[in-house]
Amino acid sequence: MLQRKFSLHLTRFTFLLWVGFSSAISLSCTKEAAEPQVETAPQTVLVSSTLVGEYSPIVLAGRVANIPLAGALVNYPIRVYKLTYTTRNTDGQAVTASGAVLVPVTSQAVPLLSYQHGTIQPDEENRAPSYYSQSSEIWSAVSVLASTGYVVSAPDYIGYGASKALPHPYEHAASLASASADMLRATREFCAKENRALNKKTFLLGYSEGGFATMALHKLLEEKHAAEFTVTASAPGAGAYHKTAFANYILNSTQPLNFLSSYVWVLDTYNRVHGLNRPLSYYFNQPYATQLQANPFGTVPQQAQQLFTPGFRQAVLGSTDQQLATAFRENDVHDWQPRAPLALFHGTADDYVPYFNSEDAYRAMRARGATQVELRPIQGGNHFSSAPMYTLQAFAFISQY
Repeated sequence: MLQRKFSLHLTRFTFLLWVGFSSAISLSCTKEAAEPQVETAPQTVLVSSTLVGEYSPIVLAGRVANIPLAGALVNYPIRVYKLTYTTRNTDGQAVTASGAVLVPVTSQAVPLLSYQHGTIQPDEENRAPSYYSQSSEIWSAVSVLASTGYVVSAPDYIGYGASKALPHPYEHAASLASASADMLRATREFCAKENRALNKKTFLLGYSEGGFATMALHKLLEEKHAAEFTVTASAPGAGAYHKTAFANYILNSTQPLNFLSSYVWVLDTYNRVHGLNRPLSYYFNQPYATQLQANPFGTVPQQAQQLFTPGFRQAVLGSTDQQLATAFRENDVHDWQPRAPLALFHGTADDYVPYFNSEDAYRAMRARGATQVELRPIQGGNHFSSAPMYTLQAFAFISQY
């Protein structure tokens, strides 16, 4: 009934998503794999739950009042909880992480939806889901989605919320996936404890870093936890799935790149997490190496040749830096065979996370025999203008299941 209701509103909802939802939403679902896996999950991961608040349909509709017809999607009140739970950091040590759970107030069994948020800068801590602030991605559109009849699990990731004292492992596939999977476990434990009925469907959705996290999560669940989770479908958007090709694209570029500071963050993460531990002067020319040592999120030039040292560029482009090449490969999430339906959404004019990331994933998956993977280009869209259309199309895609 919930899916049918959503589908009826979907046509009317098309144009207003272009106007209003600046933060993309990503939903994915899990579907039974052909074979059970031997790896098992921890018995319990939930540490605590705290009620943030209950929000009526009128309040939820008011958050999207400037978007015509958006309020028509609102159905149930929702209750929002902050969960803390146990997960593993990049070094394998147990840490307490957090996230938000949005629960529709209904006695019906509803699907579970894992929402992976996009990039949050270190000085934007209050945008993490567990704060449930007005600046959070889950405040308006995702809350309306929960109100239609989904329990939404929204991990903060390591480095935000309860684990904010730790560095965020930006664009690190394994930890983004494991933190999201453990948040799903904690959410299911919470729902069982609170007698909140879930049906057997699980959806995954995310855009940008959230798209990368969604892809990594889908891969993890199907390859290692298929006996525990059932992937129904997933819809990652505009993720940097092919890190090896992306690195070559950046270092070979002669055009200005407006977002090089994000790429610096990725490189800093891999240098630390993968144990390379090289001085910044190996990667960056002066004075930027010294400046980034003092402030890793400081301003950098837009030209790759101006920022990165010639030796580093030559080593990557010439495939002689085997340690770093291995780190990139370990974060490539484009080349595997999903069993559940998967739709790749991406703007064709994206100059932040280039379109080839989704195109490469589609081709690699099809070559491995994946029969339910689709490439959904958003013609002419850049990284930011594509977000509203991604939201619309991802909703339409998962509503089939």
